[in-house]
Amino acid sequence: MKWFISHDTIRSPFLKTLEKDCGEKVSRCYQCGKCSAGCPISFQMDYLPNQIIRMVQLGMEEQVLSSKTIWLCASCLTCTVRCPREIDIAEIMDYLRRRAYKKHMIPLDETEIPLFNKIFLRNIELFGRLYEMGLIAMFNLLSGEFFKDFSLAPKMFLKQKIGIFPQGIRNLKELRKIFRKSGKLGRARRDNLLHPKLIFLNLSRKFISKIERLK
Repeated sequence: MKWFISHDTIRSPFLKTLEKDCGEKVSRCYQCGKCSAGCPISFQMDYLPNQIIRMVQLGMEEQVLSSKTIWLCASCLTCTVRCPREIDIAEIMDYLRRRAYKKHMIPLDETEIPLFNKIFLRNIELFGRLYEMGLIAMFNLLSGEFFKDFSLAPKMFLKQKIGIFPQGIRNLKELRKIFRKSGKLGRARRDNLLHPKLIFLNLSRKFISKIERLK
């Protein structure tokens, strides 16, 4: 796919805003490709990590925020460690995800990823540790796959891999202070943690895929 990059696009404030907000000098990247060469998920991405960085340099905000790459990044930090310019690419990917979420520019095929992230954070906020049963149940419910992996539950119960009831932690209030200071708790409650549009996109995608299989 080819794009026409205008002078206005290159001079857009996207690059400066990103560098100011996440504190990473993206303009220092000279496209050596080490980040893409070491990325374990690159084969699934529509744009390689170094391509995303270059697109940021060129001010291509719409293309970057609508890409699948920023949602597939596993934050393993391989790219960050290998970068000869000491650019924290994983941090940049995280910033781009937050920006895409605020602008409602999540690709239809990747809506389950931010949905999982929100449910996970809510889980930690409530119990202080991961409550696997609640996480799985809520994710299946809101993603439209109510009985996904349901057959595995008895085996996992018997082997004590998951429990029916959640287990709390000491000093849960202290943990919630961390959420408040980071800003996640306030934003999560204002957004009701699960944006209605996100849930609608998930259920719509599931419904469309089922209709197509019946054809």
